Amino acid sequence: MTGLTEKSPRFPSRRRFIAIGAAAAGVAALPGTSRARVPVATWRGIALGADASATLAGISQSQARPLFARMEAELGRLEDIFSLYQAQSALSRLNRLGRLRNPPPELLELLSLSDTIHAATEGAFDPTVQPLWSLYADAVMRNRMPRESEIRAARQRIGWQALRYDSDLVEFARPGMALTLNGIAQGYVTDRITELLRARGFGNILIDMGEIRASGTRPGGGPWRAGIADPDGGVLPLRIGLSDRALATSAPAATVLDSAGRIGHIFDPRPAATGTRWRQVTVSADRAALADGLATALCLLPRKAIARAIGSFATAKVEKLIS
Repeated sequence: MTGLTEKSPRFPSRRRFIAIGAAAAGVAALPGTSRARVPVATWRGIALGADASATLAGISQSQARPLFARMEAELGRLEDIFSLYQAQSALSRLNRLGRLRNPPPELLELLSLSDTIHAATEGAFDPTVQPLWSLYADAVMRNRMPRESEIRAARQRIGWQALRYDSDLVEFARPGMALTLNGIAQGYVTDRITELLRARGFGNILIDMGEIRASGTRPGGGPWRAGIADPDGGVLPLRIGLSDRALATSAPAATVLDSAGRIGHIFDPRPAATGTRWRQVTVSADRAALADGLATALCLLPRKAIARAIGSFATAKVEKLIS
């Protein structure tokens, strides 16, 4: 589970850069796009603190301006729910106060999906891992490593079963708990923007809000295509066709917390933690939130457990594992 995908004031995020680089490479290289003469509108901006983009086929840039303004408004509304770094976001208030009354329905929807992924991944996906992330981040800022006693204390504040939620209240059952949805919220935002555009009649779109989701066909016909960047910054020869499908990549070392590059941003939340097993995992699914959450958790699982987790979701597929 990652405690850092959203760009924080202390640590930059490379995970986003890898996803955007892969998507851009795939779109730019599409054969026949210029010959088709299909109008294409492109938006580039910020989502949850990092670069994001949207490509719409069949509409001009000027015609798309009101639509992009609506999209930006929706992004702002979702950040007010999920941001870890905006003090008044719903998530920040929950972490600060230990409870949140009348939670937004989007938060409840994402908690419900998180619960499903938590069960399927045998506890590897657990958004309550935030205390462990915070411990390491604070220690690194002080140029030291956390002590074993500090790590044990932080792990006592982790536990998905100690999170209670319904339409009236979200609360922690233990003091000192905190939640991060950064291992799944980017995918959820990608889904929401995709659905917003599709509801307005746009069927041929490619959305990258930290994870990638494509609908319909690219200009000139055929599925949209995305490349996968490897953990060392190159681009793998593999190209994945996407039509009404999403793609997410997680790499523990994509963001590191120490100068030596030994501490990655994906922590194992389970009591018998074994640490990360894969340098990079890429998953596709019908929803970006599902692909996002699975890609994060599968970094921590052996092959047999990965097969069990993927088998729990009819639309999910592991596209690439890099050890």
